[in-house]
Amino acid sequence: MEKRILGNTSMEITPVGLGCMGLSHAFGTPLEKAEAAEKIKAAFEMGYTFFDTAECYTGTNPDGTTAYNEEAVGQGIKGFRDKIVLATKCGVRHMGDHLEMDSRPETIRKSIEGSLRRLQTDYIDLYYQHRVDPNVEPEVVAEIMAQLKKEGKIRAWGISCVEEDYLRRAHAVCPVSAVQNVYSVIDRDTEKLFPVFEELGITLVAFTPLAKGFLSGRYTERPTFDHPEDNRGGRFQFSEEGFRYYQQALDLIRGIAEEKSATMAQVCLGWMIRKKPWIVPIPGTRNIERMKENLASADVALTAEDIAKIDEALNRMGLADAAAKRLTQPKVAKQ
Repeated sequence: MEKRILGNTSMEITPVGLGCMGLSHAFGTPLEKAEAAEKIKAAFEMGYTFFDTAECYTGTNPDGTTAYNEEAVGQGIKGFRDKIVLATKCGVRHMGDHLEMDSRPETIRKSIEGSLRRLQTDYIDLYYQHRVDPNVEPEVVAEIMAQLKKEGKIRAWGISCVEEDYLRRAHAVCPVSAVQNVYSVIDRDTEKLFPVFEELGITLVAFTPLAKGFLSGRYTERPTFDHPEDNRGGRFQFSEEGFRYYQQALDLIRGIAEEKSATMAQVCLGWMIRKKPWIVPIPGTRNIERMKENLASADVALTAEDIAKIDEALNRMGLADAAAKRLTQPKVAKQ
């Protein structure tokens, strides 16, 4: 399998990473830590070398204790820590129905120590500011990241959910290696930043690349997500209107999947992998077979003509306002 270089670093990663969030956060009851760790090990054995987690990815165990995603990941990677690229994030706390941002240098200092302890490692390969903090200037965040690099606690840093001005200001102080933004065939707003990524040599790490599983084609009618810690129910695509709104896109992907003898998920992931050599999706799943399926998307034979055909069809559908529609939903969808 081809490897990709992470941004302006020398770190090699697989063209598909594993988003570990759903093992213990936002997808219902967390897996037991030992079981989640086994999923991590299985992913590595099948070829994954890029793993993504975050300080704030937590859930509530059946006994009422807190399930820390970083702890499960840390237990899972112990036998091959030096053979992978590990990403985690700081600067966000989940506060019921909203996120609280805190990127003060002293908070980042405290966060990195907690993450290193939970992950059972002495360095983080890629450390993200999880969300922009309106109360902290980008230069201040970049400076503390530069200090952490000099101290050997992180190898590179990135920003999640960022716009151009903030990114450029941060990058001028300490080069940014990756941006983690929402990106999928039905959520293409981040394409406006593509020229900036090209110019600055930044990798786009695409989260929710399958729109929380919606683009897999698994759901033929509106599903019900009853668990209080499952945030998929608040996503526009899973509403009755969303199913109607995206039906043409689903039909398009389904047709190409049949033509390429691939799954719909593989077409959606392969579309972004083949679009640019610096795009790396990080789909998440608890299912071992889905992990294999997603990793194999890098081998789907999508040509430049296929990519252009998909883009042209999506453009005709007028899905540019998908992100805005998602934000109108009453329940906050967290990542």
